[in-house]
Amino acid sequence: MHIPFVEHWRRRHEGADAAPLADALSRDPEGAAELLAECELLRVHAEEAGVELDDQPDSLAALDQLVPRWRDDPEALEWLGGDAGHYLGTVIVRTVPGARWRLRSDGQPIVVLPAGRDVDVLEEGRAWAATGTPELSQIYAELSED
Repeated sequence: MHIPFVEHWRRRHEGADAAPLADALSRDPEGAAELLAECELLRVHAEEAGVELDDQPDSLAALDQLVPRWRDDPEALEWLGGDAGHYLGTVIVRTVPGARWRLRSDGQPIVVLPAGRDVDVLEEGRAWAATGTPELSQIYAELSED
């Protein structure tokens, strides 16, 4: 599947290491959070389905209701799963007091909950995109109580 903005994003990020994002997270956490919140492919799918992604928990429940047409395309599935993880992380960081983004040693962004628990939101997003379970809203509900 050829999606122009995905190809553009891939060209910008191929071969990039985690140093710029790590630097941004330490110097400008809000700016880095904005970058992680882009989720272009997910936002396009949601908009086409009439779902508004406003970075609030209710939007996760709306995403759970989308018809998963992306599962027929392995490339779209992977990208959309990553975007779903970034979006889940964005909602957590913006709505759970004390939650924040951090990079693992391999450069992958994760969310750290106030109690110190690390959450691999990208893995959660990929699982949701591939199978629909657990639902993003369910993951948020469990994590927001931590």
